[in-house]
Amino acid sequence: MLVTATAPLDSARSANTPRRVAWASMVGTSLESFDFYVFAYFSAFFIGPLFFAPLGEFGGQMLAFLTIAIAFIVRPIGAVIFGYMGDRLGRRSTLLWTVGIMGIATGLIGLLPTYAQAGWLGAVLLFVLRIAQGLSLGGEWGGSILLATEHSGPVKRAFYAAIPQLGSPVGSILSAALFIVMTIVLPPEELAAWGWRIPFLLALPLLAVSLYLRWSIDETPVFKEVVAEGRRERVPFVTMFTARPVAVVIAIGAALLGIGSYSLMNTYTINYGVAELGFSFQDLLVATTIGALLQLITIPLFGAWAARIGSARVVAWGALGTLLIAFPMYFVLQFATFPILVATMIIGGILPTMSWAALGGLMNDLFPDRFRYSALSISYAIAATVSGFVPAVTLWIGEASGFAWWHPGLVLAPMALLTFLAALAAARTAPEPESAGHPESVTAAA
Repeated sequence: MLVTATAPLDSARSANTPRRVAWASMVGTSLESFDFYVFAYFSAFFIGPLFFAPLGEFGGQMLAFLTIAIAFIVRPIGAVIFGYMGDRLGRRSTLLWTVGIMGIATGLIGLLPTYAQAGWLGAVLLFVLRIAQGLSLGGEWGGSILLATEHSGPVKRAFYAAIPQLGSPVGSILSAALFIVMTIVLPPEELAAWGWRIPFLLALPLLAVSLYLRWSIDETPVFKEVVAEGRRERVPFVTMFTARPVAVVIAIGAALLGIGSYSLMNTYTINYGVAELGFSFQDLLVATTIGALLQLITIPLFGAWAARIGSARVVAWGALGTLLIAFPMYFVLQFATFPILVATMIIGGILPTMSWAALGGLMNDLFPDRFRYSALSISYAIAATVSGFVPAVTLWIGEASGFAWWHPGLVLAPMALLTFLAALAAARTAPEPESAGHPESVTAAA
């Protein structure tokens, strides 16, 4: 005989409303994004002279870029580790580990000794802390999405899956605003002497807030159901590839544009705008910040749209739109005025944001609950690792083409096409029955 087990789950939801849980998830992704952008700005200006001074300007800059790359390289390893924990021990407890490691590692970077103070010790410790950050990043995004979606019902699941995606623009806005203020308030010599430590140390109070919010919520009803029914996988990493190999490929492709466009617009385009188009660094920071502010509005709107028409369709529309404007956008950017720059950042940001906002809902629907944490984390981590090479590949194409106006489009357009095709495939891929589990329809054997 089957009975419907709704009362305990209704009680859990009353104490942990989907909205509150989604915002708690968003705070963690904001910390992740803040740490990412702070280190990106830091590595561009300070890491070479402070930690790799004997290597000269070129060698120091090369090592600085490698400290960025190392976090991307180890990210899939972190996805395997924390994916296992998330599918075996629980979503909430795993996310406490990921955000804790990220926040502490970021704060400790602000305490590192420079080469002038302790020789190569600071550089070695910097690489160790970046590895710790990369490992934690591997488990953060997938868990944040699941914490939001597995506390919600089926009707609004796609909307709540979009809320953690707000963490990216929030982190971008905070880090850019902090960087702008510090360059105005502190003279360059003081910024290089001690001011660079401030952004990293600020990660500690942000960590405290994130830990409090995540500690105060309960484990997801979906994971509790998996445990109660004895459906946990022994090795979820292996099961995801044997049970849903095509879904893994689809998920990776669907994530490429949302992550890769950030690498292209917020990393490469900034450097390209300064070096080749004649914009000031401050103008580019302001333009990207305006685009990020707009995302605070568009991401929830796209999430609401995904709840109405389906996440895969929203991802597909965003990718198709990006494909159509990839080359025209960079052609217009050649007419270097600040209003054109802002318009480019807005238009070039809104369409990939559509794919980004609905990504969590799309990936959530692809995998069953018993190995969903591993599947989301590993698929996203692989896409992020590939996207980490976007600035370098675009730079190589730029050098080979004499920085022709169309060269960034050769990177953006293929990413958009792959995501479009993956979204179409996702729309045709029905989830397994287990993945439709939600608090409103849980049954237990009596």
